[in-house]
Amino acid sequence: MLTTQTARLSRGDLPGVLAAILLVNVVGAAPAALGGPDSAWFQRLVKPGLYPPPWVFGVVWTTLFTLMGVALYLVWRADAGRQRRLALGLFAAQMAFNVAWTPTFFQAQNLTLALGVILGLLALLLPTTVAFYRVRRRAGLLLVPYLLWVAFAAVLNYRFVAVN
Repeated sequence: MLTTQTARLSRGDLPGVLAAILLVNVVGAAPAALGGPDSAWFQRLVKPGLYPPPWVFGVVWTTLFTLMGVALYLVWRADAGRQRRLALGLFAAQMAFNVAWTPTFFQAQNLTLALGVILGLLALLLPTTVAFYRVRRRAGLLLVPYLLWVAFAAVLNYRFVAVN
């Protein structure tokens, strides 16, 4: 059981942690089913110099969604209160922007609007990380790699706009 003071996980928490990880991975990956970097449109785009090898995205996003799932579980299991509700609300809002980016970029083929979406995601992710940290220090720290990756992805999206 998750204790209030230590936020340590026990074997009894494993089903909940796995469910949160699965939920975040499914929600996060679902937009990719609509299409992605394999499209002819994307293949024709000029790739910025800082564009990583394509396989990196799958590894990074799976890792980040997994860390996000653990963080979400830690906050979900925290004592109910205003801070927890705020953290969960911010998480849902940033996740909506995360999910919106892929169809905006790949299906709508609108690089500039996608840049706006990812900047909105970044703007929500910073207070989400702080809110998670305030509820459970470890949960906030687990979101830091996601925050850094989204910042990189925003720069990458900007570079796509600039070179195309």
